[in-house]
Amino acid sequence: MKKNYLILAFIVFVLITGFGVFTYAQTSGDSLRDSFASRPFEFALIGDLPYSAEQEAQFPNLMADINRSPAAFVVHDGDIKNGSSLCDDATFISRKQLFNNFEIPFILVYGDNEWTDCHRSNNGGYDPVERLAKLQEIFNHGSQSLGKRTLTLTRQSENPQFAKYRENVRWVYHGVVFFAINMPGSNNNFGRTPEADREYADRNSANLAWIEECFALAKRSNSKGIVLVAQANPGFELDPTDKRRSGYNDFIATLETETGNFPGQVVFVHGDTHYFRIDKPLPHFTDETQLPRMKNFTRVETFGSPNVHWLRAFYDPTNPNLFEFKQQIVPHN
Repeated sequence: MKKNYLILAFIVFVLITGFGVFTYAQTSGDSLRDSFASRPFEFALIGDLPYSAEQEAQFPNLMADINRSPAAFVVHDGDIKNGSSLCDDATFISRKQLFNNFEIPFILVYGDNEWTDCHRSNNGGYDPVERLAKLQEIFNHGSQSLGKRTLTLTRQSENPQFAKYRENVRWVYHGVVFFAINMPGSNNNFGRTPEADREYADRNSANLAWIEECFALAKRSNSKGIVLVAQANPGFELDPTDKRRSGYNDFIATLETETGNFPGQVVFVHGDTHYFRIDKPLPHFTDETQLPRMKNFTRVETFGSPNVHWLRAFYDPTNPNLFEFKQQIVPHN
């Protein structure tokens, strides 16, 4: 009789733990049948960090603060070093080791400081395309995110047409479609050299295709919300003829079109200009007082150096806005 009880207990344990694994898997990757889609959750947003030895010393405080929070995962929207330091392998590897200390899944988006601007002499005079390949080699193995606990990611590189772009990723969490593109500052690597322009053209085509694919997925799955992450501030407020926006005009046009055809809420998260803000910059008007704005579009810019803090993001399906954001100041920083 005791043996039968032990067998029964073991079966119950397997069923419970197996269900736990199944439901967690349903909140990652491209799963559309999310059993938790009606539940609120939180996630963390950081970027443009760490830039200096002082900020490296402060980063563990930031990490501990996020690890203590209920955040399901953390997204870094690019620039893992400052713009005048070496783009060497050792820096990339040390940053990966640092980010893997997060208890929760960690997703990294590339910024200009770690590849686009590496041609600068004080960065080591590297070939930016070679540095991008090195980043992919170090940070984009397999289908899992970084962090001690991981999320399953869908990579654009799974499509042979876009095999080069392992850093463009997507995951579905509680019914929300999250995705990232490699769109860095410094005008998206456009306008510096003919070689850079060719690199931009290929990557820009991949980015636009990824945006369209992810919006289509969200519509098919009746998702209420989309969160898109990139590093660059694309200059919504600039005139389309402004050279500083020339590398982002295609992105802005596609984002506006896709958002206008999406019935839910869309959030675009970026860093780059180190200016914490939450606003509604679409569509662009010469007269900023004109209305209406796109009510279902929100831009969020994260804290950046020298401010070693983070944004606490909330998703609540019962809230008409779906997403809310709170600045989280790390006391010791």
